[in-house]
Amino acid sequence: MTLVSQKAKNFISPAILPDGKIISNFNLYEYTNGQKIMLFFWPMDFTFVCPTELIELNYAYKEFKKRNISIIGISVDSVYAHNAWRNTDINQGGIGSMKFPMISDFSKEIQTFYNIEHPTLKVALRASFIIDEKRIIRYESVNDLPIGRNIPEILRIIDALQFHERFGDVCPANWNIGKKGMHPSPEGTKQYLAENFNNI
Repeated sequence: MTLVSQKAKNFISPAILPDGKIISNFNLYEYTNGQKIMLFFWPMDFTFVCPTELIELNYAYKEFKKRNISIIGISVDSVYAHNAWRNTDINQGGIGSMKFPMISDFSKEIQTFYNIEHPTLKVALRASFIIDEKRIIRYESVNDLPIGRNIPEILRIIDALQFHERFGDVCPANWNIGKKGMHPSPEGTKQYLAENFNNI
């Protein structure tokens, strides 16, 4: 069951912060302080696809920050495993320093609430959520374990959401920054299709 349009559950959990500090009481709502959130889950530290995703998100950190998005990552591993992974060189399968918090969902309560637990392995699937300032989930994407997520697509979704919030128009298929939106009405749909039919 999708969580889109529902309120995101707050949580208080152990975490390792970008400066390497380990805390026991990371509070999602307090840390993000009214920002939009890109909340993502990965299965386990020291695995295969996972380091590529975290490293790519780290590279894209400035793009998220420019959009006022707070990145928060979660897996079932302990904060000590997170710390060891951060302190392992990328050439040795590590991830290096991360610019966003890494949360420990050791109890698996968070992944259970977000309904993204693998049915047999009991780790998180590759799930991503965009949560707005009112703490409403606006986007959800879940990949099976072998399939890495597309970071530019997550940024595109954030751009579309912010475009809609700013102008009120909705975003048609394959919308990107610089393209026109649609007025959400029968007339708006007709106008958009008439003007853009050859580009669809």
